[in-house]
Amino acid sequence: MSVWLGRGFLSNSNLLETLIFAAKISTDFKPLSEDLASTLERLIPLSEEIESFQGKLDFAYGDLKELVDTLFRAREVVNTCIEGVSWFQKPILTREIQRIVNDMLKFSRTELHFLQFRTLDDGGLCKRIDCFSVPVYTDLCSVPLPDKDLLGFDYPLMELKKKLRDDSVGCLVVCAPPGCGKTTLVAQLCHDQEIKGMFKHIFYWVTSRTPNLRVMVQHLLLHNGFKDLTFTNDSQAANCLRKLLEELKGNGILLVFDDVFAGAESLLKTFQINLQDYKILVTSQFEFPSFGPTYHLKPLEHQDAKNLLIQLASPLPHHTNPYEFEDLLQKTLKRCNGLLPLVIEVVGVSLKGRGLHLWKDQVESWSEGKTILERPQPSFNALEPHLKECFMDMGSFLEDQKIRASVIIDLWVELYGTSSSSIVYMKYLNDLASQNLLKLIPLGRSEQEDGFYNGLLVTQHDVLRELAIHQSRLESILETKRLKLEIIKNKFPELYSNLRQPINARLLSIATDNLFSSSWIQMDCPNVEVLILNLSSSDYALPSFIAGMKKLKVLTIANHGVSLAKITNFSCLSSLPNLKRIRFEKASVTLLDLPQLRLGSLEKISFVMCSFGEVFYDCVDVDISKALPSLQEIEIDYCYDLDEVPYWISQVVSLKKLSVTNCYKLSRLPNDIDNLSKLERLASCFNLCELPETTSELRNLRFLDISHCTGLRKLPLEIGKLQKKLKKISMSKCWRCELPGSVVNLENLEQI
Repeated sequence: MSVWLGRGFLSNSNLLETLIFAAKISTDFKPLSEDLASTLERLIPLSEEIESFQGKLDFAYGDLKELVDTLFRAREVVNTCIEGVSWFQKPILTREIQRIVNDMLKFSRTELHFLQFRTLDDGGLCKRIDCFSVPVYTDLCSVPLPDKDLLGFDYPLMELKKKLRDDSVGCLVVCAPPGCGKTTLVAQLCHDQEIKGMFKHIFYWVTSRTPNLRVMVQHLLLHNGFKDLTFTNDSQAANCLRKLLEELKGNGILLVFDDVFAGAESLLKTFQINLQDYKILVTSQFEFPSFGPTYHLKPLEHQDAKNLLIQLASPLPHHTNPYEFEDLLQKTLKRCNGLLPLVIEVVGVSLKGRGLHLWKDQVESWSEGKTILERPQPSFNALEPHLKECFMDMGSFLEDQKIRASVIIDLWVELYGTSSSSIVYMKYLNDLASQNLLKLIPLGRSEQEDGFYNGLLVTQHDVLRELAIHQSRLESILETKRLKLEIIKNKFPELYSNLRQPINARLLSIATDNLFSSSWIQMDCPNVEVLILNLSSSDYALPSFIAGMKKLKVLTIANHGVSLAKITNFSCLSSLPNLKRIRFEKASVTLLDLPQLRLGSLEKISFVMCSFGEVFYDCVDVDISKALPSLQEIEIDYCYDLDEVPYWISQVVSLKKLSVTNCYKLSRLPNDIDNLSKLERLASCFNLCELPETTSELRNLRFLDISHCTGLRKLPLEIGKLQKKLKKISMSKCWRCELPGSVVNLENLEQI
């Protein structure tokens, strides 16, 4: 290693090896000195990567300067330890070693990987460090796995493969009406082994009505293991896109844009770049002749449609006259809107296992000339009343949105409250999915814990979402149970701008674009129990009229914009006596905001993809047990700048579930976690180095989830003290973790 540390003391790797040796022989500070040695060892293979940056990065500034300073501190501490320390120096040095270890872990796990994004003189991107896992969002542009193999797609698949093999075709549009199976066809195509052989890189987006180039490029960067960049304009994003694709070229690249709306030609042309073995595939209801040739996907052939209907409706009803039943099948197919797969799916499932007389009644009830929106109507009509309500709630979410199942379940628990167990509402989702009225997509884990359903995504076809919205619109505006507002720039729908009467909706959904300046009108919504705020701007003030929603139980704030949204005006929440659940997604918040609001009924807080900035750990004059007396669950997921659990969380004595996952800078849980005497479920990040010994004092702990904690070496020695309640330890891929002898005392342990 050459001199890459600016101060001249690190001329080769010998210094690191010397520090490691000295740390290992130190006996006064074990096991901290062993942790220091282990962390230093991780820097040796990284040194060659750092050397490759020489001349491209300023080693006396920023991240590398922090590493330089940390290594100097390590050398000074090791020298002090070798010389010997007095008793009063020992606690001081102990804290310093702990800080050094934490700082080095942060660098080796995160900062080094982000150096690749420093801009070079020619404006390019530094080469990605492929030999280390990069702690950023993944699978943002993955092609969804087809949940079924539809009949009748063999010929279209063959035709599309033929066109993609054609060197003269760089862009291709698959065009068909809604419900024809465009998405299913393209998903099957992208998972075809021949296509995978042609294209090593296949990226997929579901485009919105107002696609955002900067967000799409951000997702592409993150998906490929790069840190996201903030673009001030579309030109920057387009330039970055070109450089990224040039880095990936050589093994075939296929970009897939699903469900593109009219008017998106300019966006699509931004992705048209002259690269070898690079192609673009688009699905849409519309043709884009200036972009590329069109492949028209036709409805199913009659025999394929009939076979699909029989497959979905089986077991078929008992019938004695085959000719009569054949006529019934033909009448049913005739009313499936031109043999569209989506309609056949919904109709077939609604008839599954039903008697012959019900088939006849259903066919007779259908009339000619209905729109595609009305074709699934019988399936909706056949739902039980509670499922009808749940289905209509789905129209409150954004188009093509992938929603965590836990978000929907939280909503239903508070709106319909027939049971305190979330299992009931998970069954509602399964019931709707079984009717093909929505889809459930697992994210990897096969099992779902009661009350913890983040491993499932919920999606819904546009046609079915429009049906849900249509059903809700049958009610008058003032009497409707759910209200959905879309605000473009700062323009509210005129009807609501001049409204002087209270709105009686229980569920209110408000979507704003990236030009919205938080210029709210006054609205009177005294009966709202669930408020969903979908935003896209970087600064967002909560509407003051929230203060009048005295029945509000659930607040979800989801940012779909380019960068993190800074949320302000939290004070409007302080007067809400029934607020039980708050969820932030991709927001910049201060972790002390909520305790200071003194939300007496709050039971659950969720932070997903959030930034907390500078977290202050000094004592604040807030009695947490009084400020948040009802809080039972805290969920922190994909919050990258969180390097330490806030001190006040250990003071939430009412807490039953604590989940801190995918926070890559977090390596330790607080030592005073034993204050959480009611804690039943604990899940932590895979960068966890150790569990505090005080974990063994959590006498009500039922489930400990340390899956993928590859750096965890051991469980607390006295973990056996949890023998009365602990039933499950999930520790898949914890290959370094040793079980202490006390685990034999866990008499109620059912699974490990």
